Amino acid sequence: MTDKKLITPRKLQGFWELMPNEEMVFEDMLDKLKKCFKDNCFVPLDTPNVEYSEILLAKSGGDLDKEIYRFTKGNNDICLRYDLTVPLARFVSMNLNTLDFPFKRFQIGKVYRGERPQKGRFREFYQCDADIISENLPLTYDAECIKLYENCFKALNLEVVVEISNRKILEGFFKSLKLEEKIVELMIIVDKVDKLPKKEIIAMFEENGLKKKDISDLFKILNSKGDIAEIKKQIGEITQDSTFQEGVTELEVISSRLEAMCMKKENFTFNLSIVRGHNYYTGTVFEAFLKDKRNLGAIGGGGRYNNLCGYFIDKNMQGVGMSIGITRLFDILKSENLVKFPSSFIDLAIISFDENTLNYALTLMTKLRAEGVKAEVLNEEKSFKSKMKEANKKEIPFVAICGEDEMKLNKYTIKNMTTGEQKTCSFEELLKLIGKIED
Repeated sequence: MTDKKLITPRKLQGFWELMPNEEMVFEDMLDKLKKCFKDNCFVPLDTPNVEYSEILLAKSGGDLDKEIYRFTKGNNDICLRYDLTVPLARFVSMNLNTLDFPFKRFQIGKVYRGERPQKGRFREFYQCDADIISENLPLTYDAECIKLYENCFKALNLEVVVEISNRKILEGFFKSLKLEEKIVELMIIVDKVDKLPKKEIIAMFEENGLKKKDISDLFKILNSKGDIAEIKKQIGEITQDSTFQEGVTELEVISSRLEAMCMKKENFTFNLSIVRGHNYYTGTVFEAFLKDKRNLGAIGGGGRYNNLCGYFIDKNMQGVGMSIGITRLFDILKSENLVKFPSSFIDLAIISFDENTLNYALTLMTKLRAEGVKAEVLNEEKSFKSKMKEANKKEIPFVAICGEDEMKLNKYTIKNMTTGEQKTCSFEELLKLIGKIED
C-alpha cells in the first residue's frame, strides 16, 4: 500500500479529444480536404499557434477580444491564434518580396477561443482555410472560394449550400443614414439578429440612432433572399447610395462567375443578413450550411478583406478566403449519425502458437504491410481461442493462422470472420482472398 494521492484524470471543457476510431475517420476527412485544396491549385502553409498580441489584436475588435487567450511569457505579450487569417496576413507581409502572387494557400490547424463551451462550439477546434492574396484581386477569386465549398463537400460525400452577401450593401445603407461612425457597432448587432429576440435587436438599433422607418428598411434588406434578380427586386428602391449599389453590382458579378464555373444553382443563394463577425471583411461575405440542415448552423464561412495587410505594411494587399469549421462539422455528423465509425481499421489478424511460428507470423505481417494490407500479429500470451475472440470483438474481417503445418507448407490458413469459411492458401492466394489483388 502507498499513501500517494492519485490525481483524478480530467480535461478542460471545450477542448478537442476523440477516440481512436473517431480520430481515424476525422483524419481521413482532413486528407480528402487537403487533396481537394491541392487539386484547386492551393499550396500548403503552417504558422505558429502563438503570435505576438499586437499582431493578433491588430484588427479583431468587437466581442472577439474577450474570447482571446492572452498571456505573458517573460517579456513577451502573446496570444493563442483565434483564426488562421490574421497569421496569414502577417506571413504575407513578412515575405512580400519572395512570394508569387496571387498567393493561393490552404492551412489546416487548431485555433483557440475562450468562449462558453456548448453544443457545436469549442474552445479548441480545427479550421480548414483557403485564401487568395494579391495586390489586385478580381471578383473571380471570390467566386472561386465559394465554388471551393462545393468541391470540398463533394470530396466528403456531403452536399452544401453557400449563402452569399456583401457588407457594402449594409455599409451603404448606414452611410445613407449618416451613421458612418457607428458602422462597426451596427454590424455587430446585425450579426446577432438570428441569435437574440427581435425586440432586443430593435432596441439596440434604436440606441444607435435608427428610427422606425430606418429599422423597417433595414429588416427589408436583411430578409432579402434568393437569386440575384430577386435580390435586386427586393431592395432596389431603398437607397441610391454608391457603396450600396456597388455591393449589389459585385453580387451580380459573382453570380455570373459561379454560373461560368458550373456551380449548381441549388448549391448557392444570396442572403443579405449574412455579415460575418470579423470586422476585417470589406465586401463579399458568405456562410456554408449542410443542404437541408440549415437549422444545424453554419459549418463554414469567409469573405473578402481588402486591407488586412495594411496593419503590417504600407502596401494594399487584397485577399479573399473561405474556411470550414471541420471540428464543428465532424461534431454535427457524429451527433446526427451521418458518419460511421468502424470498430477496427485492421484488415487481417495473424495468430501464431510458439516462438518458432511467431517469427513465421511476423514475416507474413511484414510482407502484407508492404502490399498495403493493415495486418497485425496478436502477440499477447493468450490461448488460440482467446485470440479468435479478440479478433471477433474487434470486428477484424480476416484471421490468418500460422501453425507448424502451415509453416512446413509455406502457406497460411485464412478464416473469413463474417462467413466462417476457412481455407489454406499461398501468399498470392491470400491477397486475392482478402480482395487486395484481382484474379
